[in-house]
Amino acid sequence: MNTTRKTSTGDECTALCDRVWGVLNSARTDYLAGVSPHCDEVFHEVAQRTERAGSLGKTDIAALVVWKRLSAQTRWVSALMSLPDAQVRAVTERAVTAVHNTTLPRGEAARTGRGILWELPGFRTGDALASAVLTASAPQRMAVYDRRVQHALDTLGLILTPAPGRYGRYMQLLDDLLRHSGAHADTWTARDIDTALYWTGANPHQPAAS
Repeated sequence: MNTTRKTSTGDECTALCDRVWGVLNSARTDYLAGVSPHCDEVFHEVAQRTERAGSLGKTDIAALVVWKRLSAQTRWVSALMSLPDAQVRAVTERAVTAVHNTTLPRGEAARTGRGILWELPGFRTGDALASAVLTASAPQRMAVYDRRVQHALDTLGLILTPAPGRYGRYMQLLDDLLRHSGAHADTWTARDIDTALYWTGANPHQPAAS
């Protein structure tokens, strides 16, 4: 797995993957036990509407802002709301198509979708909202990124820098983890990993890889 800090030997890679998956499995169990199943209702509703419409409108993005508990008292919100909904949907439709393109590796599809969303106000810096939009667009393929996820990655010794193209590299990292999961996560999706990382990053006492 080329996204880890230690990849000099196959044994080191296997050992690190085993440690990471040990943390993720524990965190996922705690997440499911500690988080209300109703917390993601807004996300699921947006994902269902996106599947039917093939795009997200301003109402959908606003719902995801609330779901991610992001601030709406920023200049970009006014700029986005000033655009015609049809214009917003024209951009997000292209992003939805991009992340569903299975002829591209997961990371490349994510990078392409993220680049398309850059055209909209509020999507030119940071990846939290953009990742929520792309995950609602393809919930079985994409995953959410935020500062808690980044903290968990750092704690686990997995490299993800803030250089341009971060979301694509993040999805490639999750793809690598899934491919090296062995018997740890037979039914996991990238979204399952992001919730485990979120829980790990939000709970510093969570055991980490040594």
